[in-house]
Amino acid sequence: MTALFDRLVVTALPLVPRSLVRRVASRYVAGDTLDDALATVRALSAEGAMATLDILGESVTRPEQTEATRDQYLRMIDAIAASGLNANISVKPTAVGLAIDPALALRNCTEICTRASAHGMFVRFDMEDSPYTEPTLRLVLELKAKFPAVGAVIQAYLKRSLRDLDRLIAASINVRICKGIYVEPRTIAWKDRATVIASFAALVEKHLSAGCFVGIATHDEACVERALETIDRLKLGPDRYEFQMLLGVDPVLRRSLLDAGHRLRVYVPYGRDWYAYSTRRLKENPSIARHVVRATLGFGPAV
Repeated sequence: MTALFDRLVVTALPLVPRSLVRRVASRYVAGDTLDDALATVRALSAEGAMATLDILGESVTRPEQTEATRDQYLRMIDAIAASGLNANISVKPTAVGLAIDPALALRNCTEICTRASAHGMFVRFDMEDSPYTEPTLRLVLELKAKFPAVGAVIQAYLKRSLRDLDRLIAASINVRICKGIYVEPRTIAWKDRATVIASFAALVEKHLSAGCFVGIATHDEACVERALETIDRLKLGPDRYEFQMLLGVDPVLRRSLLDAGHRLRVYVPYGRDWYAYSTRRLKENPSIARHVVRATLGFGPAV
């Protein structure tokens, strides 16, 4: 019944009024403007959480769009630095040109990293769907050679990820490990939940055991528990890792991790592309759609 309901929710999304989608999105998107995002970061900071800011919009098709996004990131970096908030930035490579020309993406990312470096700020390059996995890894490795404070993302459901991690370990790259949300074929991605959790745990253990910093990005309690086991067994201090969560998702788990003394960073997206972002994420992950619909109707979390 749950799977059937998930499919019905996704099928019905185009019929949902834009105003209702906006209401749902307000929980997961900080707002349209940089000021909205900074206000959200201040609220998170009051809870003891850190943040990473992302400008919505990806897979752009015109070079001038990538330049506009680059310039928004440059303003964001300056604003974060001026605010004194504990925040860094996350960049989707296709938003700055990776789908158009890798050389264009490299130029835009070099400007972003140069500005961030001037402020001592870390830059994370997000991982998108599988056509961009290899180009993104190459981009990050090239940038890491010039800028120490850059990081990558590895998705646990991709079968190639354990091998990819070797390249990132060799470059001592800070890696965010997540389960992965894009719809991928079984030929390249694990589909069984238990297998994805096992892959997530293996990636976390491998990177931490290699002496590298890990962003443990998950709302799955099983993944959190496996990560905590590894941290305890390796006797790691809180300077060696941080947990990461999406804005608006499972604040109870966020609070419990903070209360236990773990560092935690919240992913804070903002921008006028909120509608495309929200509907795309809901379609890509029907289980989230189910939770969102229940929350919108005033019901508790689905079990």
